[in-house]
Amino acid sequence: MESHKLVMPEHLNHFGYLFGGYLLKWVDEYAWITATLEYPGCNFVTIGMDHIEFRKSVMKGTILTFQVARKTTGNTSVQYGVMVFRGNTRQEETDMIFSTHVTFVRVDEKGDKMPLPT
Repeated sequence: MESHKLVMPEHLNHFGYLFGGYLLKWVDEYAWITATLEYPGCNFVTIGMDHIEFRKSVMKGTILTFQVARKTTGNTSVQYGVMVFRGNTRQEETDMIFSTHVTFVRVDEKGDKMPLPT
């Protein structure tokens, strides 16, 4: 799945660069949306991200592209790879600025793990 986000002034720190916490929030959100669309009716919670490294800075007006793809599936969990690219309307080239794997577990209404549908 591919999604986009425009970096706005409210996403910036006092130096004018994107706060890393916003990027992590969007990575988690887009991966969760992908899992929810692939497994309708299932409730998921995030249990981990495997690696956090911000490779390049991001400024106001940058359009971020999030590419999310399923990597592994377990009995109760599913893992997605997320790659984030930066670009803007003035350039055609994009740079990968971040990548990670996000793991979710399916839970019932009490928060207990339950198997993924087959």
